[in-house]
Amino acid sequence: MTHHGESLRRLTDDDALVSQLKEDYTQAPLRASDRTMLDYVAKLTESPSTMAEADVEALREAGFSDRAVLDVAQITAYFAFVTRLADGLGVTLEDYWR
Repeated sequence: MTHHGESLRRLTDDDALVSQLKEDYTQAPLRASDRTMLDYVAKLTESPSTMAEADVEALREAGFSDRAVLDVAQITAYFAFVTRLADGLGVTLEDYWR
């Protein structure tokens, strides 16, 4: 999260929010729709085999269009891929942001 957290910090200019998201996003002051999205992302990242239509439906109920749901899923999968690739090759990117 350090690499992406720095990008988010520059975008939001909110160190406290970024710190809270790094520590425990469930305690961060977020809109309900953002929390629903992050719940989906966390589940897809940590236990993808448990995903169900109800998870997608929760995003729809939070106001996400089918296109937005697809975007969230694809971005989550992409970050998982890139992270595993970097980890598998022993690549460290964190020093770049210091």
